[in-house]
Amino acid sequence: MRSVLVTGCKGQLGIELSRSPPAGTETHGVDLPELDITDATAVMRHLESLRPQVVINCAAYTAVDRAESDADAAFRVNRDGARNLALAATRIGARIVHISTDFVFDGCKSSPYLPDDAPSPLGVYGQSKLEGERGVLDAAASALVVRTAWLYSAHGSNFVKTMLRLMQEKPELRVVADQIGTPTAATSLARALWALLEANAPAGIYHFSDAGAASWYDLACAVRELALPHLAATPAPIVPIRTQDYPTPARRPAYSVLDKTATWALIGNGRHWREPLAEVVNALLAAR
Repeated sequence: MRSVLVTGCKGQLGIELSRSPPAGTETHGVDLPELDITDATAVMRHLESLRPQVVINCAAYTAVDRAESDADAAFRVNRDGARNLALAATRIGARIVHISTDFVFDGCKSSPYLPDDAPSPLGVYGQSKLEGERGVLDAAASALVVRTAWLYSAHGSNFVKTMLRLMQEKPELRVVADQIGTPTAATSLARALWALLEANAPAGIYHFSDAGAASWYDLACAVRELALPHLAATPAPIVPIRTQDYPTPARRPAYSVLDKTATWALIGNGRHWREPLAEVVNALLAAR
């Protein structure tokens, strides 16, 4: 039986990982307040007590806009916390899988980003995640760093759930149409992480998202289209706007589609983002 510690187990990805381990795998979830990954002593103590074979770090500071005015907290979690886990994993002989983000790129490319493309974050969140990647790779020779993008699920707070709610509350929704990426279901990412471990993937940086590309406007329209047959009232229309019409404290990459070629070569091609989106929207509507 392989023992896997999942940090950030109450989050979207942590929940899906705990629901979908392969046969012969036992997961142990941990989150605040049980373990604060910024406390190096507590991290070492916890890992030495549990002695998992694998640590999957889903814990992160993900408030992109708030990070601009709360940089210390973002770096403590995303940089220092990640390195604490990597050092402790190395000490007990465990492998660490660390989750990172498309926000390590500036969005200036017009073709999908490769794992070895030069990072250039636009804000505090992206920089803190980039430094977390580097700390993990420096501290753990067998580490896997997996960058993903635009994560959503039937749990917690995310764009899909927000759109589904607002389109039933507002007369009109205005959604940015000039930022392009790939929506990724937490179920898809969880399967990919388990598959990478099962494939004994070589150490390094990997990209994973669902297949295809979309703008936030495209994603909102897809949610509306899927929900339309199930709602008593017609949901609000969605109007495309430019990034400059919706100013935020943090800058976002205009284009952050990730190239998954190397990942898919190991675990097989993923599904187009519309397929898991339909499953999540249907699950959310069924739970109403």
